[in-house]
Amino acid sequence: MITATTLDQQGFGIPATLDELRTYLQAAMEVEHLTIPVYMTGMYTITPGTNRTAYFVLRSVLLEEMLHMTLAANLLNAVGGEPKVGRKEFVAPYPVQLPFSSRKLPKIGLQHFSPKALETFLTIERPRAMAPKPQPGDGWTSIGQFYDCIRKGLDNLVRDLGHGAVFTGDPNRQVGPEDFYNSGGEVFAIHHQDQAHTAIRVISEQGEGVEGSIWDSDDLIFGEERQLAHYFRFNEIYTGRSYGPHDLPKDPPSGPLVDVTWDGAYRIDGTSTLAQYREYAETSDVYAQAAAFHTRYAALLGYLQAAFNGTPRAMALAIPTMLELRDRSEQLYRNPHPDPERAAQGIGASPTFEIGDLNFQEARPHVEQNLALAGLEAGAPIDLSALSPETSETFA
Repeated sequence: MITATTLDQQGFGIPATLDELRTYLQAAMEVEHLTIPVYMTGMYTITPGTNRTAYFVLRSVLLEEMLHMTLAANLLNAVGGEPKVGRKEFVAPYPVQLPFSSRKLPKIGLQHFSPKALETFLTIERPRAMAPKPQPGDGWTSIGQFYDCIRKGLDNLVRDLGHGAVFTGDPNRQVGPEDFYNSGGEVFAIHHQDQAHTAIRVISEQGEGVEGSIWDSDDLIFGEERQLAHYFRFNEIYTGRSYGPHDLPKDPPSGPLVDVTWDGAYRIDGTSTLAQYREYAETSDVYAQAAAFHTRYAALLGYLQAAFNGTPRAMALAIPTMLELRDRSEQLYRNPHPDPERAAQGIGASPTFEIGDLNFQEARPHVEQNLALAGLEAGAPIDLSALSPETSETFA
């Protein structure tokens, strides 16, 4: 985790050396990842049969955040870095300050589907034009600003050192469209400066939109159907109204109403901790369920660690693990909070995303077994039927 201490020591600005650029790209992976449990919690707390539009909006953004993290890993590998994902430092305790962000921005926490949660989502995805201008010595106030610094630093290094001295990474470490489930070609290998620019553009514009527009650039880059950028998808849910085709970022949505039922959610306390659950372990199995969830989340990060560090096809194991996490999280949400006072308030249990060394140790044998059973080490086609039962069931 790129910590506040690192920020104080290094300061935020345009990376001036290859090592600084690699630090920023590792931080970019952490920024993208830290939004995933936040959006996952908002999505999975929607009660079945309600808020279908909101559910699929969150699902689409969640998949694109996985895409962004993968592109950031490709960028880091392209410039000779080494993505570090499968370790406890990659998952900061919530609520969390996003790496290199301004201390004026609020920390982001885990919340059930609610107006307050949508306000957090809008803060994360806020376009540069709507964000406060960063002050000297302070961090970024929009993710687009952060990636703009990365782009400028990359361009400066190519200019000063030469393209070959910057793009030194092993091309076999790149994750391509054949490795990323349902990516629509949006995951691509990065070997040179133009591809790096495209990756940064995809990440920035899927989140905040093309400058002066509410739309992303997928239609321009990938020839796909034009869709709203993340901020504006979330604003439709928050306001309960869809955008019209000619609305501008400064405009409120002017299209048809969107059906949103704020009561259609499992209520949770996002400040719950495993230590609190452990106090009630003799009378509730919530602690055991949460611990098992966290070990499976560590397995997800283990597959991503393999995918980003020389075994790209390990991405095939990440998506079904996310489906398993969905099922495990819903089991938790249906349980009352083990604290009787919170349970009396209608608060349910929930994952806390406290992923520690023990979770990674417990997950490692399953990760290694499934990588081997899928034939990834030998380079054979992936055989999903060979996976261990706990993983293969999620492909149904």
